[in-house]
Amino acid sequence: MDSPSILSICFSAILTVFLILSVLAISIQIITRLFPFKQEKEDTTIYAAIVSSYSVIHPGTKITKIEEIK
Repeated sequence: MDSPSILSICFSAILTVFLILSVLAISIQIITRLFPFKQEKEDTTIYAAIVSSYSVIHPGTKITKIEEIK
C-alpha cells in the first residue's frame, strides 16, 4: 500500500485550515449581525481620567467641558 505523498498531505492540511477559517468567519459575521455592538455616547472612564490627571497637574481647577478637536 502506498503512503500519501508530502504534496497531498500539505494540500489537504491547507484546505482543512481554509475551511475552518471560512466557517469561523461566517459564524463571526452571523454573531455580529445578531448582536450588534452598541457604542456608548459618553465615555465616562476617559472623562474621569482626564479630570483626575488635570486635578493633579492644576489643583483646585474645575473641568466644565471636554471637546474633541477634529
